[in-house]
Amino acid sequence: MTEPESERNVLGGVLEPCGTEPLTGYFRDGACRTGSEDLGSHTVCTVVSQEFLALQRELGNDLTTPRPEYGFPGLHPGDRWCVVAVRWLQAYRAGAAAGVVLAATNERALEVIPLTALRQHAVDVPDDISDLE
Repeated sequence: MTEPESERNVLGGVLEPCGTEPLTGYFRDGACRTGSEDLGSHTVCTVVSQEFLALQRELGNDLTTPRPEYGFPGLHPGDRWCVVAVRWLQAYRAGAAAGVVLAATNERALEVIPLTALRQHAVDVPDDISDLE
């Protein structure tokens, strides 16, 4: 496990928290941090939509049913959640991508997803929009 302050976001800054209600992250610390034990790469901070959740369920990745044994509360539209990069890319290709919080999305997501795709669904627009060009 790496230290939170050592991980960077897709914009090159310090990785910001993703969400605490529900508490997200592979390490359940509110951030989309990753490490060698995170085989799925839970690195994309999303704001999930009904469309995204429905597609995930259809693909066999039920994100709405609570799984207390894994510390998973079940998600509702509008929740922030660190999702697996490949799963987000799948939804993007299907036209059902969830919104992305770029400042809280781990740079490791770029190993799977082009930054241009993430930017298309950004829900956090920085003060200096030249970062998005």
